[in-house]
Parts: sequence; C-alpha cells; structure tokens
Amino acid sequence: MTTDNQPTTRICGYDADSITLRGKDLVADVIGNYSFTGAFLLQALGKEPTKRQMALVDAVLVTIMEHGLVPSAVVSRLTLHGAPESFQGAIAAGLLGVGDRYAGTAGKCGELAERIISSGDIDGEAVKVVAEHRSIKRPVPGFGHPIHTGRDPRVEKLLEMLSDESPARRTMFALESAISDALGRSLVMNVSAVLAALLIEADVPPAMMRGVVLVARCAGLVGHVLEESTDPVGHALWQGAQGAVSYQED
Repeated sequence: MTTDNQPTTRICGYDADSITLRGKDLVADVIGNYSFTGAFLLQALGKEPTKRQMALVDAVLVTIMEHGLVPSAVVSRLTLHGAPESFQGAIAAGLLGVGDRYAGTAGKCGELAERIISSGDIDGEAVKVVAEHRSIKRPVPGFGHPIHTGRDPRVEKLLEMLSDESPARRTMFALESAISDALGRSLVMNVSAVLAALLIEADVPPAMMRGVVLVARCAGLVGHVLEESTDPVGHALWQGAQGAVSYQED
C-alpha cells in the first residue's frame, strides 16, 4: 500500500513469493518468453515491444558491441592487468570512457534528428543545424570517422533496415548533404548517426540511446576482460604506451 505522497516506481516490485516486472510475473510471464532485447525494452519503456522494435535494437546492440582495441577495451584490459582480482572494476573502467568522442554520440545525433523531423522541413532544418554548429566551431555529431574515411561498412548494412521514406533515414542523409555542401567536400555519416536513426525508428528516446550503447559495449568488454585473464596483452599495451610517449622537461 502506498500513500499519496510516497514515491513509487512502475518498473519492478517483489514480495516473498514473486517478482513483478512492468505488471508481468517475472517467472511465469517473462523468463523463457522474452529475449534479452525484448525484456530490456519492456523494462525501460514500459510497453510491450514489437518485433520491429526488437529487431532494430538488437541490430544496434550487435553493431556497437565490438570494434577492436578501442580506448574502452584498452582501459579495461590495463585495469585488469593492474588489478586482476577486479573483473567488475575493469568493465566499469572501460564503460567510463564511452562519451562524446567514442561510441556515445548516438544520443546527441538522436536529439538533432528529433528536432529536424519535428520541424516539418527536414532539408531546411538540416541546413540550419549545420550552420549553427559551424558558427560555434563545433562538429555535427555522427559524421566523419578517423578509420572509416569512406562509407563505413556498418552504415550500409544498417541503412538496409530503414525504408527510403523513413524520416530518420531522410534526416541523416539531409545532414550529410548539408555538411558536405558547407565544407565543399564529402563528409559522410558514421555509425553513430545510423544507430540513432534505427533507435528513433524503434521509438527509443534520445535520453536512452547512450544507455543502449553502454549495454552493448559492456557485453563486448566482458569478452575482452575474459581474454585478458587467459591470454593477456595488458603488459604489451603498457609497454607500448611507454615507448610511444617520452618525458620532456619544461
């Protein structure tokens, strides 16, 4: 029983004999009946996920789970190298580096896309967004990549999941065109922009998008930390950093 002024949560509750997740009995209704992605969406959004939503979010999770020895994976491996007893500490260390530069820009892309779509003039609003970013010398998130300087192969595959009429897809191409026109050279969307488009199509709010990326990257880091515990490269990474950076007095 709750009082009028007592804080509440609609996500989960439990008693001695049961656990309830968004109005469903965890044991009777959820376990064995939902995939992880389906249960994730049910828990976060509070609505029964559709097959389309689950397919789109699942594609996002698979896409961003792994990209080699990126900074988050390096940090996790080095943390385990220094504290081999702290599996969770190594994972947490890697997740702390998911932000505006690496992997975490989908949310910002989503915010811009929602603004552009809601304007009712996708092409015109995209030009305005680019002009605003250039006026403060800030790059538009989701465009350009340090490694995939052409079209990122992940982008092409993911775009196949969106129809040509998808407002989110049209928005990313409008931004790509506006940026390229402003620069006088081609600058294509990266995977963060397309992940945002898929998540918008799946009705995932921008405020949740970085969380989706974190879930995926957490899964990827588990594999890196497990491998580091059996076939370590942390010492080589440390030595490589020492060899690459020299001390210089002021």
